[in-house]
Amino acid sequence: MIGFGSIGKGTLPLIERHFDYDKNRFTVIDPVDADRKLVDDRGYRFEKVEITRENYRDVLTPLLTEGEGQGFCVNLSVDTSSLDIMKLCRELGVLYIDTVVEPWLGFYFDHDAGMEARTNYALRETVRREKRKNRGGTTAVSCCGANPGMVSWFVKKALVDIATDTGLKFEEPTTRKDWAKLMKKVGVKGIHIAERDTQRAKKPKPMGVFWNTWSVEGFLSEGFQPAELGWGTHEMWKPKNARKHKKGCKAAIFLEQPGANTRVRTWCPTPGAQFGFLVTHNESISIADYFTVEKDGKAVYRPTCHYAYHPANDAVLSLHELFGAAGKIQEELHVLDESEIADGIDELGVLLYGHEKNAYWYGSQLSVEETRDLAPYQNATGLQVTSAVLAGMVWALENPEAGIVETDEMDYKRCLEIQMPYLGPVKGYYTDWTPLDDRPGFFPEDLDTDDPWQFRNILVR
Repeated sequence: MIGFGSIGKGTLPLIERHFDYDKNRFTVIDPVDADRKLVDDRGYRFEKVEITRENYRDVLTPLLTEGEGQGFCVNLSVDTSSLDIMKLCRELGVLYIDTVVEPWLGFYFDHDAGMEARTNYALRETVRREKRKNRGGTTAVSCCGANPGMVSWFVKKALVDIATDTGLKFEEPTTRKDWAKLMKKVGVKGIHIAERDTQRAKKPKPMGVFWNTWSVEGFLSEGFQPAELGWGTHEMWKPKNARKHKKGCKAAIFLEQPGANTRVRTWCPTPGAQFGFLVTHNESISIADYFTVEKDGKAVYRPTCHYAYHPANDAVLSLHELFGAAGKIQEELHVLDESEIADGIDELGVLLYGHEKNAYWYGSQLSVEETRDLAPYQNATGLQVTSAVLAGMVWALENPEAGIVETDEMDYKRCLEIQMPYLGPVKGYYTDWTPLDDRPGFFPEDLDTDDPWQFRNILVR
């Protein structure tokens, strides 16, 4: 296991609970050893080392190849190249999983790199090129956390629900092409990864500290990247600072502004209508790409897809402080563990909109109270991620020669079967809400009243 932050600590007990393995070979690698007692007390090996471009082969190769049996690399780190480590693992015949296409240190805050070069689109394309170049082989699961990851399985389940509830006659698809055709037939215009984190800390957040319910480094890295979204074929308007990609799948655009300072209108069951941050995520691109219908090499249907994230209130306050200081990151970064949280849920799901029944949200409503009963060392946000890692590991072990895969390509039923016991209530909700509700108010707005589900009505300007 590379990385022993909030997600690593939460994943460890799930691995112990669900897998048989040689405990003498279990090794945790992290440059920070603040929590190594959790590893030492279990009798595992802890390597206090920073994985770098220069040393990753020398450090990882002996650990992944010693003894008998097949190795498994669980990469839950930051500032380590997912692609390079993935390639090494496949060379060695070692199974691999990560939760994000992570680059080497320096990528996210490289002032010399252009905006397009710092996008998740660019990172994803590096993995797609490797997949095309070296098809098949040892399984490497790319981007398998809560989101990206679990939400791709939710999208398929939600799509089947809508098709069934609207009386559509269909056979559940088994291929990517047929899944895309079904989404087109159902009439889905777009998908929000719609999340509301209501977990509340027991104490007020002090000034000068960034609080979050999951990796602060991870949130800051993606938050400073350009806002990105899968770009649907129904869209009639585009922001002036939107930019297309000239190469690759061309399923997405990016905005010349940071995602964590870009707001969109969305809907979740508990709060109803809300603002979310359009933070870039791999699933915004991969879902839009996966459900694209092409004819003669051109996209004739594609859903818009993006993250619409309302983090915990303390994280929102932390972002206000940060951007109010022209992007200067606070000196202290802190992840709230479950003992510091009074109550709340992480309501994470997918909102499929624009179809016959308007909009449908399907997802997990896991509370911190239930999380405490289910698994140690994590809050509700963390367990949604770690249980997806667990499901991805099971799938990889059951499909060891699948090559490089994204979660959109995996068996969603099998993965959710593994993950469901850790997600609390998992429900679907239809809603009549649209982004035009109660608008305009006291002031004039630039709206498209002909189609409520245009990005023009969703982006907060």
